[in-house]
Amino acid sequence: MREKRSRQRYADDQEGTGVEWKPATRLGFLVQSGQITTIEEALSSKYPVKEYQIIDALLPDLSEEVLDINLVQRMTDSGRRVKFRVCAIVGNRDGYMGIGLGKDALVRNGIVKAVRAAKLGITHITRGCGSWECDCGETHSIPFKIEGKAGSVVITLKPAPKGIGLVTGDVPKRVLEFAGVKDVWGRTEGQTRTTFNQAFATYDALRKTSLMKTVE
Repeated sequence: MREKRSRQRYADDQEGTGVEWKPATRLGFLVQSGQITTIEEALSSKYPVKEYQIIDALLPDLSEEVLDINLVQRMTDSGRRVKFRVCAIVGNRDGYMGIGLGKDALVRNGIVKAVRAAKLGITHITRGCGSWECDCGETHSIPFKIEGKAGSVVITLKPAPKGIGLVTGDVPKRVLEFAGVKDVWGRTEGQTRTTFNQAFATYDALRKTSLMKTVE
C-alpha cells in the first residue's frame, strides 16, 4: 500500500515542483497503480515509454550527467536565434542507461530536456564475460564484439578480461561506466572530436547486446 501511495505522489520532476504526476499513457497508469513494478516489465510490455516519470518511479537510483553543451545558431527572418544544445546521459550503473539531446535558449532548460529525453531512451544493456582470455563468468564486460555508429563516428567494442578496465576514449568510457561495463577494448574512427556522436555511437553499440540472445 505504501509503495502504491509513493508512486501516486511522485513529483513532476527532480527540481521539486511538488506537482503530482497524472499519467497520460496506458503504461504510466499501470506503473502508478502498481500493476507494473519493475523496469523489466515496463520495457518488455507492448506499450512504449512516453513519460519520463515512469523511469523515475521504476529506477529511483538513476544517476545523470551532462556530457556536452554546445552553442548553436540559426538564421531566421527575425534575425539570428541562439540556443544551447545539451547532451546528457542517465544510468544506474547496473545494466540500464540512456542518452538524450535537449535544445533551449537557457542552459538549465536544455539540461532538463536532455535528461528527460535520455530517460525516455533508456534501454537494458546485456553484460557478460565474452573474452576468451577470461572465464570468470561474471558480468564485468560485454558478451561479444559489437559496433555502433553515429554520424561519421564508428566505434568497435570487444570483450576484455577482468581487470583490464575501459581501454577507450573519455566519452565512450563515461557511457560504459553508466551502463555498468567495467572491462572493454574499444576503437573509435571518424570525427572523434564530436562528443555527441561519440556518445551516441557507444550507445548504439551497447543497445545491440540486448538484440542477440546468448546461451546461458
